[in-house]
Amino acid sequence: MRFHKIYALSLRHIYLICSSFPRIIDLIYWPTVQIFLWGFISKFFTLNSTYYSNTVGIILTAAILYDFLFRASISYNMMFLEEIWSRNFTNLFIAPIKISEIIASLTLTAIFRTLIGLIPATILAIPLFGVSVFKLGIPLLFLLLSLYIFGITLGVLVTSGLLRFGPAFESVAWASLFFLAPLGCIYYPIEILPHSLQLIAKALPLVHIFEEMRNILLNNSVSWFQIIKSISISIMYFVFGVIVFYLSYFGAKVRGTLINMGE
Repeated sequence: MRFHKIYALSLRHIYLICSSFPRIIDLIYWPTVQIFLWGFISKFFTLNSTYYSNTVGIILTAAILYDFLFRASISYNMMFLEEIWSRNFTNLFIAPIKISEIIASLTLTAIFRTLIGLIPATILAIPLFGVSVFKLGIPLLFLLLSLYIFGITLGVLVTSGLLRFGPAFESVAWASLFFLAPLGCIYYPIEILPHSLQLIAKALPLVHIFEEMRNILLNNSVSWFQIIKSISISIMYFVFGVIVFYLSYFGAKVRGTLINMGE
């Protein structure tokens, strides 16, 4: 793997983002709307519920972390789709670039897109609702790391589907996270789920991430075991996603469908 190729591929997407004001506005708009929406919903729950002592803080922090996951996955998907839409997809495979370098460049650049949208929304939540994700302290970095790895994994799996089934599969890019959200126990504890679904949910890193987030905010204690467990599960899914991507790529190469991907 040559890092100057990864840098060049990443720089292409960074230039594309920075040179387009509408793209930047789009990246900032949706996370900000999410903060306003969940902030006001949380305030309503605060007035009508005693389940959480700090409903606004817990729900809004969960919304920010979930949006970080969503943006990481969608950013990866969008950059891959832009290669297809711009008819540059075939050029990537004509050039002497390895699959690992393409995955690495998209993974690194996705964090840039994610932070553009999330940082303004996170800062707005502090004066508007008195909520700061930074109250999670040092564990926040590890929770974000686990979320980012899992978000990129979902992006890799969706792009694998694009290689296998073509651009028609792109609708799954928007639906993948919404499908997992109910099992992720983002806004509620895992005990809410039926027992059979709890077994499935525990196989996802999301449950461990958001349960630990609530544990930190409610009990002011940190379970490093849960954090390490969530990161380990995310890494296992990432390795699985990369394997699926390679299988999809070689399958598309054998069928000769790569050349038509941008058509």
